[in-house]
Amino acid sequence: MKLELNPLCGALGAEVNGVDLSHDLESATMNAIKKAFHENIVLLFRKQNLTPAQHVDFTSFFGPVEAHPLGSREGAQAQPEILVLENRADTPAPRNDFWHSDISFAECPPLGSVLHALEVPGEGLGDTLFCNMYKVFEELSPGMQKTLEGLRALHSAEALVMRNNANDNNAKPISSIPDLVSHPVVRNHPETSRKALYVNPYYTESFEGWSPAESKLLLDWLTQLATRQENIYRHRWKKGDVLMWDNRCAMHYAVYDYGSKARLFHRATAAGDRPI
Repeated sequence: MKLELNPLCGALGAEVNGVDLSHDLESATMNAIKKAFHENIVLLFRKQNLTPAQHVDFTSFFGPVEAHPLGSREGAQAQPEILVLENRADTPAPRNDFWHSDISFAECPPLGSVLHALEVPGEGLGDTLFCNMYKVFEELSPGMQKTLEGLRALHSAEALVMRNNANDNNAKPISSIPDLVSHPVVRNHPETSRKALYVNPYYTESFEGWSPAESKLLLDWLTQLATRQENIYRHRWKKGDVLMWDNRCAMHYAVYDYGSKARLFHRATAAGDRPI
């Protein structure tokens, strides 16, 4: 089956038209969606109305749906594996306005997530940005590519734990910081076989065998390359949007500009493999 796809920008992303995710989709349609997902990194479906069960069912086609390993947020009542992302005047959401790849501090970070907008704070507020980590690596010189392929990096949940425990947001407190986890700086995508840069400024603590100061110089430079305007898709949310992204080859950044305005999203996450 051939889907009707419209590119979202030059760097990554496509809008999928004519698909209602609340229905049981034929295997040919789901396989076409998976192919488009691997080719575009980010997929957008407008005007969707999913129950939590339907949300989980769709996400499970890509991998087993898993809850946040540290219980970072409340889960939906009917589907506890769905993360509830909510902002209200009396219960502000935690900030997420930093470039990151979700839960890279885990031994097996997520494959990707499916985010459903149930209530948005207003036009042009709470945008989410995505960048293409394939392109960052592929545009480097052969010498730099070889250097990075020989490195591993240590990832830490410390920043997330500190954020959740700050008592100024509705995130759930986390009792302890997990041990550091080591991942290759360049990972091989298990579905596309392409190589993607796999570090981020929020969870990557340092390169193995490097000091934090030395690591920061290289990490800052790589982040600057990754987040150039021409490598970014900026999504402007509308109620009913379903947006999914590949956590293995993208970073994202959630703009926190909506203050006390109401915002409600549901997120389902598909389990991934250990990076290699």
